[in-house]
Amino acid sequence: QVQLVESGGGLVQAGGSLRLSCAASGRAITGNTIWYRQAPGKVREFVATITWSRGQTYYADSVKGRFTISRDNGNNTVYLQMDNLKPEDTAIYYCNRGQFWGQGTQVTVSS
Repeated sequence: QVQLVESGGGLVQAGGSLRLSCAASGRAITGNTIWYRQAPGKVREFVATITWSRGQTYYADSVKGRFTISRDNGNNTVYLQMDNLKPEDTAIYYCNRGQFWGQGTQVTVSS
């Protein structure tokens, strides 16, 4: 069964860091990888993406300069390094690639 699996979420204090992982299992899944997040009571929003072909990266303005998306093609895994976290970053983070979605991982930032 092909799926995306996220990991790395947790509870951290403001100013701290977390690294999320999005791993494809079953087989390699091609396509751009996109991280989204959804906070309670809010719509899901774009966070960052990395293109499949060239590894170009794009970020939401709210995370630019604090988050870094990267990939390890050998392990078919995409990472989201999150630094200088703020309480407003609290959300469930989802990765997406093509038609596949992960189950989400909770990130909670305390003030």
